[in-house]
Amino acid sequence: MTDNAKIIVQLRTLVQLTQTEAQIAEVRVAQARTEAVRRELTQNARHAGERTKALTDTLRDLGGVPDVLTPTFGRLAALVKSAVDQTEPLDEALLQDLALENQLVDRARYLKSLATTAELPKVVKLADRLITAHTATVEWLTTVLAEEALGGPSALQATPLQRVAGGASRVINLPARYATRTVNRTVDSVQQNTEQTRSRLSSVTDKAGTFTDAVRETLTSGRNASLQRAEKIARREGDRDTAAAVHETRRDLGALTLEELPIKQYDTLNISESVKAIKDLGQVEDVRAIMAYEETHANRSSVVSAAQTQVATLAKQVVGIS
Repeated sequence: MTDNAKIIVQLRTLVQLTQTEAQIAEVRVAQARTEAVRRELTQNARHAGERTKALTDTLRDLGGVPDVLTPTFGRLAALVKSAVDQTEPLDEALLQDLALENQLVDRARYLKSLATTAELPKVVKLADRLITAHTATVEWLTTVLAEEALGGPSALQATPLQRVAGGASRVINLPARYATRTVNRTVDSVQQNTEQTRSRLSSVTDKAGTFTDAVRETLTSGRNASLQRAEKIARREGDRDTAAAVHETRRDLGALTLEELPIKQYDTLNISESVKAIKDLGQVEDVRAIMAYEETHANRSSVVSAAQTQVATLAKQVVGIS
């Protein structure tokens, strides 16, 4: 096989994979946690379409027969992948996205080697463009996976089916270690003290696997009071594991009191002051606390985006991305 023939084979394969990448980016738009991430993914999908056109034009210039079926196969592959994604946890779906991007990087590098040997500077330039784009996407996906590993919130949200596949949501649902037996024991303690609870903690546990944004909006302050009281009783009884689990649940539901937030007098800060204070937070858990509180109270989009960006910054430090 001549060098040009090998180049044509790689270009055709890259067209198919890039078409798949574009479709996947469009699917991920619906899972974006913030408007900033949504815009970024929308832009990525558009750029992938532009790369597909550049690859197709280059293929035609080299005398390759236009392959009208390849884009169709790319779209079909993306549709199949998006359907399979729903049966897997979010991290597994993202690992597959990462595998696709790494393959695109490797093929782009191979294309550059072939084009360099064949003395085709335009193809070399295209290959460099592909390497830069896909390397950036690899780093982004690696960061999102690190965010997920750190407990989130990650730039992408799991769909309801992915939350079921992956277990309880880290952001909304109760921690897995918060067993029903422990919850019931805590509720019993509350009842023994004859203090009324408007929402039984056990009912929160029953709903733990199915919490949605709509459910969160309808839960009353009675739930927060019940959780806060349960944590207090657990600490009084020396049950540190239960107390920590309830506290984590309260944090992720945005139910911490102002005194418990890692940023003092948070309710008095304007947007710029809030963003600056968030950038000074060095622990993901602290950023999660502020982000959840913000989303359930003022819900200022720029502040939520700043918190998401800070999580990404901390995640990059963990995986060594500058």
